[in-house]
Amino acid sequence: MTARPEGDSDDVIAFAWDGPAGSVADVARLLLLDSLGCMIAGLGHATPRHFAEALAITMPGLIRLPGCAAGLSEAGAAAVLAAAMCWDEANEGLARAHGRPALGVAPLCIAALAAGRVSLREARAAFALGYEVAARAGEIWRIRPGMHVDGSWHSLGAAAAAARLAGGDAAEVARAIGLTSCQIPFALYAPIAAGMDGRNSYPSHAVLLGAMAAAAARAGMDAPAEGLAEARRIALLHEAPAQRAPAGEWLIAEAYIKPFAGVRHAHYAAAAALELRATIADRLDAITAIRLQTYGEALRYAANRAPARAIQAQFSLSWAVAAALMQGDLGPAAYTDAALIDPELRRLEALVELTEDAALTHAEKRGARLIVTLVDGENHAASVGAIAGDPGLALDTAAVAAKCQRFAAPVIGDAAMARLTELMLGLGEGVPRDFFGASMGAPL
Repeated sequence: MTARPEGDSDDVIAFAWDGPAGSVADVARLLLLDSLGCMIAGLGHATPRHFAEALAITMPGLIRLPGCAAGLSEAGAAAVLAAAMCWDEANEGLARAHGRPALGVAPLCIAALAAGRVSLREARAAFALGYEVAARAGEIWRIRPGMHVDGSWHSLGAAAAAARLAGGDAAEVARAIGLTSCQIPFALYAPIAAGMDGRNSYPSHAVLLGAMAAAAARAGMDAPAEGLAEARRIALLHEAPAQRAPAGEWLIAEAYIKPFAGVRHAHYAAAAALELRATIADRLDAITAIRLQTYGEALRYAANRAPARAIQAQFSLSWAVAAALMQGDLGPAAYTDAALIDPELRRLEALVELTEDAALTHAEKRGARLIVTLVDGENHAASVGAIAGDPGLALDTAAVAAKCQRFAAPVIGDAAMARLTELMLGLGEGVPRDFFGASMGAPL
C-alpha cells in the first residue's frame, strides 16, 4: 500500500470503526489494562492527587479516583488520569509515532467507564479508534528543537475517542478531528530540563481539548479537513508534505509496553543491573566502581546525574542502574521522595561512569553492558541486547497483569487491582458498576 497524505482521516475512521479482532484486539486490551495500571500507580504520588483536588473546584462531579477525596466530573477525571498515567514514565509507546498514542485516549475511556456511561465494548472500540488516529498524527507531527511531544498530536486521538464515546457517528468524529487540527497545541521541553513536573499536565490539556472538540462537533461546528497540514506548516515550518501509514494496517499492533518505569533508553541498563544483582545483592555496600556502556541516543536523552526531582531521575541512566541494584526493580518506588534521599542509592548513582558503546551507536542498535567492581577488585559484568517490549518480545497477558499488580497494588491493594485486571481482560460488554469500587479510600 502507498502512504496517505497528511490530514485525511476519513479512511482511518472507516477502517478502525469496529475495532480490531483476534491478536490485535488482544494487544489493544493489554494496552488499555497497562494504561489503567499506570494511572493508578501515578495516583500513588501526592501531586496528582492534589491536582484532582484543585480540578474539583471547577470540575466537580461524582467520580472518585483512587486515593482522591474530591469527586470529579468525567472530563476532570480524565484530565487527572492523563497526568497520573505518565507520572512514572511507565506507559506505552509507538516508535513510528515518536510518542505515546494512548496517553490522550485511554484516560477518556477509563473516565467514561468510571462514570458508568459506556460498556467495556464501547470503551475498547473508542480506544482503538483514538489510538489509530493519534498514531498517524504522531507520524505527521515532527516537533522542533525545544518542544516536547506530549500533549500535541495526542489531542487528535482524544477528539476521535471522545466523539465516539459520546455516541457520535463517523462524520462527527471527523469534524472533531478537524476542529482539533486547527488548534493543535505544542508544548516546551523546558520543565524537564529544569527538573520540574509541569510536563505531566500536557496530556491533561490534550484530553480536555479533545473532549471540547468532540462537544463542538456534536453541536454542529466544523473546520477545514486540511487544518493539520496548515498547522504543521505554520507551527513547525515543515513545507514538504508529510506521509502517514495508510488505513488497512493496525498501528496499535506495533505498540510496546514497558516492563519498567522511567525512560525506555534506561531500561537496558536497568535490566543489566538486575542480572548482576542476582549475584551481588548481599554485597552492594562493597561496590567501589560501576561502568555503563550504552548507545549514543541513550546518553543524549538520559544522562542526568544526581537527580533532585523524580522527573530528572526518570531520565537518568545512572539512577536506573542504582535503583535497580538497590530495589531489585525499576518501578514507581524508584522515584519517590524517600528514594531520592536514600544515601546508599545516592552513593551508587555517583559511582556510575557513563560511556558510549560506539559499535551499538554505529549499528543503530540498543543495549547496555554493565561492569561492577567490588572493594576486593573483583569484577562482575552483564550485557543486555534486548528487553521485554522490543520487537518480537512483547509482554504477554501474564506479564502485563504482573506489572499492574507490582505498580498499582501498593496504591489500591492486591485484591482491588486483581479485580480491575479481571474486568479489563474480560470479554463482557455490559456497563461496569462502581468501576473503581474497592479502591476507594485506599490508605495513602
